[in-house]
Amino acid sequence: MNTDGRTLDHTTLTELRKRGVAAVQAGESPESVAAALGVNLRTVFRWLAKYREGGWGKLDARKRGGRPPKLDGGALRWIYKTVVDKTPLQLNFPFALWTAAMVQTLILNRFGVKLSRSSVSRLLHQMGLSAQRPLWRAYQQDPKEVERWLTEEFPKIQRRAKREGAQIFFADEAGVRSDYHSGTTWGKRGQTPIVSSTGARFGLNLISAVSAQGQLRFMVAKGKVTAAVFIGFLKRLLINATTPIFVIADGHPTHRAKMVKRFVAAQGGNLALFILPPYSPELNPDEYVWNDLKNHGIGRKVITSATQMREAVLSHLHQLQKLPDIVAGFFRAPTTRYAAA
Repeated sequence: MNTDGRTLDHTTLTELRKRGVAAVQAGESPESVAAALGVNLRTVFRWLAKYREGGWGKLDARKRGGRPPKLDGGALRWIYKTVVDKTPLQLNFPFALWTAAMVQTLILNRFGVKLSRSSVSRLLHQMGLSAQRPLWRAYQQDPKEVERWLTEEFPKIQRRAKREGAQIFFADEAGVRSDYHSGTTWGKRGQTPIVSSTGARFGLNLISAVSAQGQLRFMVAKGKVTAAVFIGFLKRLLINATTPIFVIADGHPTHRAKMVKRFVAAQGGNLALFILPPYSPELNPDEYVWNDLKNHGIGRKVITSATQMREAVLSHLHQLQKLPDIVAGFFRAPTTRYAAA
């Protein structure tokens, strides 16, 4: 049921407007605010346009007239829908992210209104939007395959694991390099700080596996991670295991190799291997192990030798093994929550 503003007294209508604008600025979507207050969605964007032109006082229902805003309710609604529902690439922009500069250009092209970047940022905040790190997905990813994994395949694996008393691990491989750095460092304005490092580059290849219960297992590989190396890691997972082990990994040829399949089949039901949908690393909680290692382990250190790198990597991963709550937290990200215990 919609609320007819014409039937409300000025005080009530003013309060309704302020509640609506405040709710949107607090992060609620304009659609949900409109539904909660019983008003039309266009009405919510008209309120937002009024607020943008004159602040809370502009929402006073007793005040009428004045010059029309540069961006009215209809314009704000179009901007909101465009930023939320489309990417810049769909509008033939060469960039993939909605930066303030990109939205600034969008508004100028569409409405002929030139806003500063700070004004654009305020506008987006006023509409309940915020700057966020995006989730990257490969364009080759098949959404139907992902949906089938989430709704059919993984639930089937969970039911089988429960039936057989098995532990589920998500596994992945990664390489770390001596010249990787993360984070920022302060310095003189206009002069980019320089971090010294050795000119000799070297790296380390690893395999790890995590469970929703907070277990972390890992192994350093000598050279490339081949099918034989992967089998060696699977053997480690089986040592002292009192229940069957289910391993979920991506579709890399190493994991699909015939010798891997033969090894799994030879374990008499104590080991099972499942493959994630193609181009879907965001579905694997084990990716966060590498993110943690690179950003909190070696990414902020100056690594000067292969020996030092190995020691730093092992030290960080051993420490992470002692923090099951953090490992279990890798299963609480938006794209991995489906796999939480």
